[in-house]
Amino acid sequence: MRAKFLHIIVIFALVLTIAIPSKSNIQSALADTSDLKVTGTILHLREGPGLSYPIITTLEEGDPLTSINREGDWIQVKTGNYEGWVASWLTAPTNAKQTIDQTLISQVDRLNIRTEPDISSAVLGQLSTGNQANLIEKNGEWAKIDWNGLVGWVSTDYVTINDLPEKKAEADEPKVEVSTKNVNKDTTFTVLVDTLNVRKDPDLNAKKIGTVSKGQAYKVLAQEHNWVQIQYNDKKAGWVYSFYGTFSNKKTTSKSSSSSELESVTIIYNGTNLRTDATTAADVVERVDAGETYPIVGAKDDFYEIQVDDKTAFVANWVVTTTSSSKAATATKEEKPKPRKKGTLNGLTIVVDAGHGGNDHGTTGQRGTNEKEITLKTASLLASKLSAAGANVIMTRESDEYVALRKRVSIAHQYEADAFISIHYDATDDSSINGFTSYYMNNNQQGLAEAINAGLSSKIDLKDRGTQQGNYLVLRENRQKAVLIELGFLSNASEERFITTAKFREQASLGIYQGILNYFNENQ
Repeated sequence: MRAKFLHIIVIFALVLTIAIPSKSNIQSALADTSDLKVTGTILHLREGPGLSYPIITTLEEGDPLTSINREGDWIQVKTGNYEGWVASWLTAPTNAKQTIDQTLISQVDRLNIRTEPDISSAVLGQLSTGNQANLIEKNGEWAKIDWNGLVGWVSTDYVTINDLPEKKAEADEPKVEVSTKNVNKDTTFTVLVDTLNVRKDPDLNAKKIGTVSKGQAYKVLAQEHNWVQIQYNDKKAGWVYSFYGTFSNKKTTSKSSSSSELESVTIIYNGTNLRTDATTAADVVERVDAGETYPIVGAKDDFYEIQVDDKTAFVANWVVTTTSSSKAATATKEEKPKPRKKGTLNGLTIVVDAGHGGNDHGTTGQRGTNEKEITLKTASLLASKLSAAGANVIMTRESDEYVALRKRVSIAHQYEADAFISIHYDATDDSSINGFTSYYMNNNQQGLAEAINAGLSSKIDLKDRGTQQGNYLVLRENRQKAVLIELGFLSNASEERFITTAKFREQASLGIYQGILNYFNENQ
């Protein structure tokens, strides 16, 4: 009887040992499923996503965490028997060493980040268009990413994967070729900010060769998209960002101008946000409507600092136009321009917009053509034809770079363009659809669209899909005469083969040029 009792005790002890794992086993199991670890000396686990929420417990450096959800800079996690929120900047992915030298960029809004490479798995967070994350690994049509500490899986169908750029020695950097054909010899650039860096090349990463100050004016040597090359001193030329100054065709000295020469901004969109700092994440001070004007007191990144009553605020430079008080005062004194001669584009300013660019590849053809590459080639051909006819041509991009849509529109407003021409190539799920289309949105754009479409029809051998209204931002938000042209379908393999040739680009650019010329001949 006693032996039987001892056997029961031994069996019960074994069952308890198996059923209740040790603390080390619990930690090991947690470590196997965790995707984050604490990097701060201490980290408070809170009841909600913010510093104002009560502390549940305190974690130590190296503690493993399993992410569940994300809200802004806060991550909802599980750790041991606790569940709560932690600050993302005090965590790091446990498998950070696995990160490869590639970045992933979302091509769409609200791209789900999931716990597993499966559409049925839980959603941890979402990427917006243009958000960039580090690539950890690829698994078929899925990619594992680290986005500001949030680790999860996204579908590769909606992203672009790029290699991280290698840092090269200055001597190995390619020289930037710049066109100076449209720079008036008397054009000057006046600085509107307290201090502006002058760089060796038109790139924010280029070597800084000096600084210029508010009110100083310099001779313009060349322009490259949003950069302007100035005569910095007797021996040196350098590049500055054009949004931080104003252009003038009058001869000026480099002496400081009076405050009356400084510009103001005019809001061009209803509901424009004025913010506390130069970022779209900053708090909104107030919302204002189109037509409101405010004096500029400074600039920071892509924002102007403006005076609003008794305080200052920041507004994005792509939602405003800049006007000079001196220009307004002297506008009536300037001579009226001579009438343009038919057959020329003298005196007209035309913005040529090469669609997509940089991280935004546009559509990809059946044969692998990237839309962004051929839009730039076509736009460059068109620009040269328009320039030869006497037009002042402004290109929204002259290289493979990303330019926001509202900035493209802002360029048209800034230069008070007579025409804005956006070049694209089309795509659809139905690979049998083909042809070219000219789109407009507002009534003042229709005539130009019809003229360009007719010009194309006379020069290229594609199905003419006519002119149509298109609700595109570069048309909808544009006060100038604007047209968006889709030059054939890359989703149609046979059409892609034809429209990606140099001969087609030459004929298409000639057709667009002819349409523009015909329009202004009839409407001068």
